[in-house]
Amino acid sequence: MRIRIVDAFTDRPFAGNPAGVLLLDSFPDDAWLQNVAVEVNHAETAFAHPLPAGGEADWALRWFTPTTEVALCGHATLAAAHVLHTTGGHRGPVRFATRSGVLVATPGDDGSIALDFPTAPLTPVATPDGVAEALGAVPLATLDTGPNTGDLLIEVADEKTVLGLAPNHAALARYSDRGIIATARAEDPARGYDFVSRCFFPNVGIDEDPVTGSAHTALAPFWSERLGRAALTGLQASPRSGLVRTELRGERTLLTGHAVTVIDGELLA
Repeated sequence: MRIRIVDAFTDRPFAGNPAGVLLLDSFPDDAWLQNVAVEVNHAETAFAHPLPAGGEADWALRWFTPTTEVALCGHATLAAAHVLHTTGGHRGPVRFATRSGVLVATPGDDGSIALDFPTAPLTPVATPDGVAEALGAVPLATLDTGPNTGDLLIEVADEKTVLGLAPNHAALARYSDRGIIATARAEDPARGYDFVSRCFFPNVGIDEDPVTGSAHTALAPFWSERLGRAALTGLQASPRSGLVRTELRGERTLLTGHAVTVIDGELLA
């Protein structure tokens, strides 16, 4: 079967967040899916198969890291939609049936894809003891992002602080189901982004995720409230880096970005 590696939330190869994508006739057993994700060894591998016509969704979609299945993944959804649109597997908006409900990916005239995701419910919480030491920065605000993502969203002083973080990943693992989103307001919005973030997910085997769509379902409402605008652009400042355009629409958030296929091969196992 065909297997592809797609760089998501970028318009150039070797940037953004890479994901494996396999289009199947049906889902094999979970052990096989997990083994493929281990072999691909990227933050996520997306597995999708077509559904019967006339239902609420067009394709079933699941996501696996090298260690576990996850409930929501933005960049691998973008990668799967990119493969469907560029190969003729689906035309127009595609509806994915997932563990987080039906997610719609709509292609734009400029080659981008907009993902319609559930907005993360943010709940302010007391900063747990030890988080500042593990993260390497003093939190200004700490929020729980809800069950779909299972993160702590932590605002820090400024963009320079986010860029300089060198956290203790093993220590961070004890504070949330998936990990920590660290964020700050952009130092200079004229550079093309309104806020900056980095994401550390040791509990799903990802010390630092390159570009995290699902995290932006929490970052969008957080920064939209502070900046007074529904439409924003976030820079995830990992070594690979990537931009995510967000638009808050109440209980839904649009996440828009580009994707590039960098490897198209054959899986023999």
